[in-house]
Amino acid sequence: MTRPFKVLGIQQIAIGGPSKEKLRTLWVEKFGLEITSSFVSERENVDEDICAMGSGPFKVEVDLMQPLDPEKKPAVHATPLNHVGLWIDDLPKAVEWLSANGVRFAPGGIRKGAAGFDITFLHPKGNEEFPIGGEGVLIELVQAPPEVVNAFAKLAAQ
Repeated sequence: MTRPFKVLGIQQIAIGGPSKEKLRTLWVEKFGLEITSSFVSERENVDEDICAMGSGPFKVEVDLMQPLDPEKKPAVHATPLNHVGLWIDDLPKAVEWLSANGVRFAPGGIRKGAAGFDITFLHPKGNEEFPIGGEGVLIELVQAPPEVVNAFAKLAAQ
């Protein structure tokens, strides 16, 4: 089975809680991560700080998320480790191939994510039509920019 894409590495982890303040205390004040931007989406019921760990093409994003309304869905705080983001070298090919091979995607398709990259999500659960899901984990696939693709290729060639 030949895959027309590669998973390059971890792009992000997203951590949810009732309040970003407590998350900031650990991740920003104690661990020293830098808040690089913020993102608010009524549609996704999220208010998040986007932090950086590391630098350059190997930088990992750590999203600290709280719900805009704790009573609404998606409940970004209900699962503390909300999702894992993976760098993908060719997102459209990955979605096409994975879909054709029984992987279920969450609604929304490929779209711009909070950090400005094209993203899509694998559904945490499979269904009858698409039996393969994240087995309880929401997985974000993120289109890697050329510098990240090149850096991972250079690392792999060493």
